[in-house]
Amino acid sequence: MKFNLTAQDPLSKARAGQITTDHGTIPTPIFMPVGTAGTVKAVHQRELKDDIEAKIILGNTYHLYLRPGLDVLERAGGLHKFNGWEGPILTDSGGYQVYSLSEVRKIKEEGVTFRSHIDGSKHLFTPENVMDIQRVIGADIIMAFDECTPYPCDYNYAKKSIEMTHRWLKRCCDRFDSTAPKYGYNQTLFPIVQGSVYKDLRVRSAEVIASFEREGNAIGGLSVGEPAEEMYAMTEIVCDILPTEKPRYLMGVGTPINLLENIALGIDMFDCVMPTRNARNGMLFTKNGVINIKNEKWKDDFSPIEEDSTLFADKQYTKAYLRHLIHSGEMLGAQIATLHNLHFYLWLVAEARARIISGEFTAWKNTMVNRLGQRL
Repeated sequence: MKFNLTAQDPLSKARAGQITTDHGTIPTPIFMPVGTAGTVKAVHQRELKDDIEAKIILGNTYHLYLRPGLDVLERAGGLHKFNGWEGPILTDSGGYQVYSLSEVRKIKEEGVTFRSHIDGSKHLFTPENVMDIQRVIGADIIMAFDECTPYPCDYNYAKKSIEMTHRWLKRCCDRFDSTAPKYGYNQTLFPIVQGSVYKDLRVRSAEVIASFEREGNAIGGLSVGEPAEEMYAMTEIVCDILPTEKPRYLMGVGTPINLLENIALGIDMFDCVMPTRNARNGMLFTKNGVINIKNEKWKDDFSPIEEDSTLFADKQYTKAYLRHLIHSGEMLGAQIATLHNLHFYLWLVAEARARIISGEFTAWKNTMVNRLGQRL
């Protein structure tokens, strides 16, 4: 994997760059649609590529390991062949999913034992086998196995947790470096900075993560319920330490405003379920603010979903029609809303990139932040 910086905003730490993988090139800043179980919910791969213009998507180690299982994925030739997506894929290590299963998991130095949410069967994730699992899945970018601490989190717990995450990272790197990709293309490993909302722990973790000198770095544990101001403060501290010549990935973030504010702090990559999950519940993100399409006010609104959008669904369908579909529980409603939200997120990061290159990012961002928070 290669990363080239192409532009820097003069009034912030925002930057534009390009990540090159064996499955294609990714312009940064970028948003990555989440395809947890091998699919971005309600979206065809062709729509992802041609309509949403996604450059990279996510898969999830925990979910894919449980279903369809590694034997199926290996026989298919990896996730790219299995789901028909030809672009780059990043896989989350499963650390966050295991964190979410707090009632049915135990964390020890060896790794994490957990029970499947599907059938209750017992499993063990270790730093080593999570590297092996992601090799089999076949992602271009694979994530280190870490512990994602909750919010709020006791300082001493957070301190012990990052120390274990760093020990696990050493084991991840040793295993990754001693094994080869399975399907004839290169894979790369990103470590993850943790430390909850404690400045000294974030500094320590960022320094340790940077010392491993991998090809990119991630920041975890900042989309778990903490106030946005805490997220921005921790992100700024970490970005000032992580090397500028490598991509920085802020995991699980966030709203359109979160994206713009974190781009200004030096983040290059994002993922979040918000655009897809909120779409299925009738919440649309637009250039002028947030629409709850379920509201009565849209019942007789026969204007396009978004007037100046380049997405066919935004121009073809009206707000009134989409409201009817969502209210009726029609699958097409979820599909249209998901297309819209993902297209908007990809438009937003592409526009941010263009504004960074032209030197107008900060003024544009400040205008957009005021607009995007409005409830329409």
